[in-house]
Amino acid sequence: MTKSSRTSSLTRLTTFALLSAVIAVTPSVTAFAAGSDTPSPPPSSDQKKGAKDKKHHADKPDERAFLDGYRAAYATIYDKHDYAAAIGQLKALKQDDRADVANLIGYSYRKLGDYKVSQAYYERALKADPNHARTWQYYGLWQVEQGNRDQAQYHLNKLAALTGKNSIEYKSLSDALAQAPGTGLTY
Repeated sequence: MTKSSRTSSLTRLTTFALLSAVIAVTPSVTAFAAGSDTPSPPPSSDQKKGAKDKKHHADKPDERAFLDGYRAAYATIYDKHDYAAAIGQLKALKQDDRADVANLIGYSYRKLGDYKVSQAYYERALKADPNHARTWQYYGLWQVEQGNRDQAQYHLNKLAALTGKNSIEYKSLSDALAQAPGTGLTY
């Protein structure tokens, strides 16, 4: 890891810690989505290399290009709020069977108001990784926005089992469910 990379990682971690502290002590009116700029590994069906190749996987040019593209799309979503552009960036990676990629595509479609396509990508993400906490969170927020509070509660229970009740994902969905139905809030 280069010094620049370590500094960037430290900056992200510090920012995340500060944001977490603010969220923890601030009464919540709306729930915020929590994501990661580092994707999970590809689904096991895509991993055709041996165990010794996995150790250097991130050093391969294709993986570096993927990570760079993923991080650029992540910034387009969370920094620029340009969901349409992010969808194009994520689809260009040609890895929308990865849980993190499919989840962000679903999130972007949800933010654009295309709930049917969003749902399809959330389901694709969960098919790739049934324990992907951020997808359970985002799909639960989708359920709240659609008025499906029982389904959102199911997603919340799944998050409790996966991450515990102190995780950012759990708290975000829990806060959304605590809001009165029909308030028209989006998450």
